[in-house]
Amino acid sequence: MRIVLLGPPGAGKGTQAVGLVEKYNIPHISTGDIFRKNLKEKTELGLKAKEYMDKGLLVPDDLVVHIVKDRLLEEDCKNGFLLDGFPRTVGQAKALDLEMNKLNIVLNGVINLEIEDEILIERLTNRLVCRKCGATYNAKFNKPKLENVCDVCGGKLYTRDDDKVDTVKNRLKVYKSQTLPLIEYYEEKGILATVNSGLDSKKVLAEICKILE
Repeated sequence: MRIVLLGPPGAGKGTQAVGLVEKYNIPHISTGDIFRKNLKEKTELGLKAKEYMDKGLLVPDDLVVHIVKDRLLEEDCKNGFLLDGFPRTVGQAKALDLEMNKLNIVLNGVINLEIEDEILIERLTNRLVCRKCGATYNAKFNKPKLENVCDVCGGKLYTRDDDKVDTVKNRLKVYKSQTLPLIEYYEEKGILATVNSGLDSKKVLAEICKILE
């Protein structure tokens, strides 16, 4: 199963990714994880990406696609993969299609998680993250057993700077400007399905699986 997961911050991509990875026994691939791995291992591609990042510049699409392509060639991707957070633009999608065509890889589906802005803002602005292990909670919908204390490791919980109201609104604005053309691109290819991720997470997962199968 080869899947691309789209959706704004707070739409539940992480939650659905866990369920999909478990069901189809495929690796969860995020560009953030790939970058961190390449930087840690000081690969040639990682060092090239670091040059741009150190200057505060966006890593060029061709380099990002190259790094993703290398990841898709690894043994654990033989039976499929779930791409999360990539591609972000039509340019990246076209470049990815080109590389996948060379490798005879075909996407089974692109799932777009759709949710109302008001719900997203409420989810993100109430999100709490553990400083120690990174576990996430929500002050309204998924409270820790003890206030501001992580259930997993006992670490202190905090609100990320990018989860504050004005920042969240800006992140959604940027996402929409970048991703709406991407949604149209995959719609035209006939492989996009949109799912309401404002529902219970188990219902959302069941709907996604129904679409893919």
